[in-house]
Amino acid sequence: MASVTSLTASVHQRLADALSAALPEAGSADPLLRRSDRADFQANGILALAKKAKANPRDLATQVVARVESGEVIKDIEVSGPGFLNITITDQAITRNLAARYEDGERLGVPLAEHPGTTVIDYAQPNVAKEMHVGHLRSAVIGDAVVQILEFTGENVVRRHHIGDWGTQFGMLIQYLIEHPHELDHKGAAEVSGEEAMSNLNRLYKAARTLFDSDEEFKTRARRRVVDLQAGEPETLAMWQKFVDESKIYFYSVFDKLDLEIHDPDVVGESGYNDMLDETCRLLEESGVAVRSDGALCVFFDDVKGPDGNPVPLIVKKSDGGYGYAATDLSAIRDRVFNLKANSLIYVVDARQSLHFKMVFETARRAGWLNDDVQAQQLAFGTVLGKDGKPFKTREGETIRLVDLLDEAIDRATAVVREKAEKVGLSEQEIEENGRYVGIGAVKYADLSTSAVRDYKFDLDQMVSLNGDTSVYLQYAYARIRSIFGKAGDRTPLAHPELELAPAERALGLHLDRFGETLDEVAAEYAPHKLAAYLYQLASLYTTFYDQCPVIKPAPAQEVAENRLFLCDLTARTLHQGMALLGIRTPERL
Repeated sequence: MASVTSLTASVHQRLADALSAALPEAGSADPLLRRSDRADFQANGILALAKKAKANPRDLATQVVARVESGEVIKDIEVSGPGFLNITITDQAITRNLAARYEDGERLGVPLAEHPGTTVIDYAQPNVAKEMHVGHLRSAVIGDAVVQILEFTGENVVRRHHIGDWGTQFGMLIQYLIEHPHELDHKGAAEVSGEEAMSNLNRLYKAARTLFDSDEEFKTRARRRVVDLQAGEPETLAMWQKFVDESKIYFYSVFDKLDLEIHDPDVVGESGYNDMLDETCRLLEESGVAVRSDGALCVFFDDVKGPDGNPVPLIVKKSDGGYGYAATDLSAIRDRVFNLKANSLIYVVDARQSLHFKMVFETARRAGWLNDDVQAQQLAFGTVLGKDGKPFKTREGETIRLVDLLDEAIDRATAVVREKAEKVGLSEQEIEENGRYVGIGAVKYADLSTSAVRDYKFDLDQMVSLNGDTSVYLQYAYARIRSIFGKAGDRTPLAHPELELAPAERALGLHLDRFGETLDEVAAEYAPHKLAAYLYQLASLYTTFYDQCPVIKPAPAQEVAENRLFLCDLTARTLHQGMALLGIRTPERL
């Protein structure tokens, strides 16, 4: 693997060196380099430095220009306005850098992180014996993209799916199953579908609920069963496991449809921390972090108060001896920090739970489990809205099933693919497969191209549109590039650094060179939407290049054709890799 220094970094270093030489007292000063419309880059850090040194900014800028090492990388540098620097790169440097990226295979010259750590990421958290709805979509999609991106940078990532598999409702379900032992039996020996597993669970849940609400004796037996479950009584645990296993058949079928890889050892639900709850409470109470209040074990905060002005505590243990979510979440932090040796904990959880996590993290900091070396943060996300801008629900006001949403996206996308299929010569199997990739890609991209904390509108017509900022636009751009190679004849991609570049080639080349630094920023901020924005801009720049710079017809000179095919191939590989990091497939033919 050969990491490639980006042109931004090369120019930055040359300017920083020249600044230090012109103004030694400034030390290692930042030239504040950014892309510009007037040249390839603009540096505007000289203004602030001149002010600090009580120097004339234009004079200082002129001194810096005189000391800049130009040549192979910098073609032209000029002072503009009150002391800005406009910098133009040589065509040769652009092509050489891209050639080095091209040689580096799938990594495209992107360096691995210098100091990788261990990140535990908590995402995709469905509830046992309950159907997944539209509210479960974002945690799964955002979490998976962040996992892929961090792993690509070299981070050691531990996935955790904190499923809701514990609590008082299981007393009712288990008691019902004990009294109706065949309710979760499977018909025949064939593999059970996710749909069948969920329908079994739904039927049992409704029957148990009806009985619980109408039969006082059953209600008493169900409540006793909760005590047995918490005590780990073997028969009760065996029945509880049946619910977990049946639910997993369903979960995995939904995650499979979403094209997400979920591994069984990574599914550690609330029950996985049961053995730690007692000790977690003891440690908090002994250290004085938690105190007894009205019989409950609580943690208080100066800045968390109710509408009446009274403090609202985090309840770790209830007055009846039961444990709340906080005890489980705090135990999970202990496990992740001390057993999994994590440096970073990320929780991809709905923004509505922000206060809970703020209190949990602060409690863990007071207890010494989180500190400057071990950080925890919630990657909070907004709500999925309908076209009317209100939370997405059915006409009856019920939350929409996730499976229905995904099936509809696949159906719509398949229709879009079918329209163009004849022209490309796709088989029925390819139409169905591509329909799945385009539909699921559309759902993921709509989610990931919006900053996670913002709400977004679920508009399938827009999502599967070939125009605008959609995954379909990017997938078609990729497929169109791949199709060029079928028409290229004996011409092959080859970089020619000696050639002058057309404006559209330069713009595309400079953007391709930014892939590594974009990923660096995306990983540091856990911001997949910035990668989506980069890829959309890449596809747009490619479209302009394709319109303005003939690759096959009218046939350009041999070297020009080879260099343009090289730009095409590198664009395709960057699109393919970038989309894969967002969890989206790029079909070769569309």
